[in-house]
Amino acid sequence: MAVQPPGKTTFELVSPERLLLSQPVDMVVVPGSEGLFAALIGHAPFIATLKPGVIDVWDDGRITERIFVGGGFAEVTQERCVVLAETAAPVGELDRAKVVERIEELKNVADLARSTGGGAAGGILAELELNQAMLAALDQKAA
Repeated sequence: MAVQPPGKTTFELVSPERLLLSQPVDMVVVPGSEGLFAALIGHAPFIATLKPGVIDVWDDGRITERIFVGGGFAEVTQERCVVLAETAAPVGELDRAKVVERIEELKNVADLARSTGGGAAGGILAELELNQAMLAALDQKAA
């Protein structure tokens, strides 16, 4: 087991496919369902659900990674923060044109489902919300 650098917390990001990140960092800012929270070394332990949004990884006084997560859970201890994400991708790998196209498709399908009383509207709306959060992450990156 590697020795933890002083003042650093270990951050691990796991998606269903793989371990995306495991490294010592100064801080991570995570989109909790109750709002953003920051995890640093010595943090009080807790578990939180996540909403779709961006995790900012801070090291050496700056953001070194921006990763979109589509919900999940986070466990914070005094030594580490582990995020189990439903989906995850670096913001820089998101394709704005594809996200916008998917939002338009989902809006059309959601309208159709609502008008016909289809039971699939809930799943469609959840995917629409996820894609809208991706678009917001891309717009935030551009700002």
